[in-house]
Amino acid sequence: MAALATVAMVGTGLAGCSSNGTVNLVFAFNKREAIPFMTKVVSDYNKSQSKIHVTMDTSGLNSTAAGFVRGTPPDVLLANFNNQAARYIDQCAVTDLSDTDAAKRVRPDVQKLVDGVGKCPGRTGAVPYSIMAAGVIYNKDIFAKYDLQVPKTYDELLNVSKTLKSNGVTPFYGTFYDSWTVSQGWFDYAAGGSIDVGAFFKSIGEEGANVGPNSPESFAKDFLEPMNKMVALSKYANSDANGRIYGDGNTAMANGEAAMYLQGPWAFSEIAKTNPKANLGTFPLPMTNDPNDLKTAVNVDLAAMIPEQSKHIEQARDFMNYIFQPKIINAYNASQLGFGPMTDSAAETDPRVAGLRPYYEGGEIYAGPSYVIPQAVPIPNLAQSIILGANPKDILSTIDADWARYARRQ
Repeated sequence: MAALATVAMVGTGLAGCSSNGTVNLVFAFNKREAIPFMTKVVSDYNKSQSKIHVTMDTSGLNSTAAGFVRGTPPDVLLANFNNQAARYIDQCAVTDLSDTDAAKRVRPDVQKLVDGVGKCPGRTGAVPYSIMAAGVIYNKDIFAKYDLQVPKTYDELLNVSKTLKSNGVTPFYGTFYDSWTVSQGWFDYAAGGSIDVGAFFKSIGEEGANVGPNSPESFAKDFLEPMNKMVALSKYANSDANGRIYGDGNTAMANGEAAMYLQGPWAFSEIAKTNPKANLGTFPLPMTNDPNDLKTAVNVDLAAMIPEQSKHIEQARDFMNYIFQPKIINAYNASQLGFGPMTDSAAETDPRVAGLRPYYEGGEIYAGPSYVIPQAVPIPNLAQSIILGANPKDILSTIDADWARYARRQ
């Protein structure tokens, strides 16, 4: 009952001063896999001083959004920076953090990614904390058994898939029943590996309500070839992919039932629960026949924000400065297989993601389209329909129409 009471208080965004003068801050954190790590960080901070007490709210972005509507948002957010969280930035509902030490240390190419998802003119509304780089997870033992090299072109990828299939090995494990695994993986990697994602969204952002058959850029034009290639690759997935979910994919990769898997590094911890010794690595999904086009998909897994409506902005900035200390942010990213967004970030050394490291460090990165497209456009379901057999051109035309409709409403 006491725990429920605490959750209820946090859910209302309750923050203020206690009877002894201590300022109470609400810290919204929505990365469930990392709750134990961040719980320790919050505890250490509370013990380090007596003027501020931080309570962590893990109820998620929907609860946070309700807090903004009621005028009682959390004092500090460390949240997945997708199109939903970016609305707070676009509406200038969060404070300017440009003068913080953390903001000054962010890699310019990473800040550009953040600004591409959400931007309040003249402000740095969100400071990235953790970057997830994603691509193809592959079984090194299977590749070695059939003397296969990591492919760097689309044709090489097709040849690897054909060789595996001819030897009775499932090339890709698909989990198409879970629509998010299609949008985050197959859809994002296919598009991002084929086109300049940043330039594309800049163009259709300027077109707004005019996006469609007659606009210079459109989903139906620019995404058609990548989607056709995505469909071609999906033919090398397990025959029951349409009925398989994320958990099935993790178990299958742990047991060596497929050679490749289009998932992010968060899958490794789940795979390890079944087989901690699985010999796995990563590489960017090649979608053209030019090796120089190789890039890795990245998403801002966590970014820090401080709402304008917080009554304790100064104290919130103090806590933010604490969690951005190199020893804390580096330890966090190492624990989650994340890449640091700072110019002074420690290098990610885990061998499972080593194949993506040179691309991230070299700035060969792109934001997955599904993280940029507004949630009003149901990309997971639309991407899923393509991989399940719908005509790609028809679905992409639907996305164009949805984008234009959303722009008109805005």
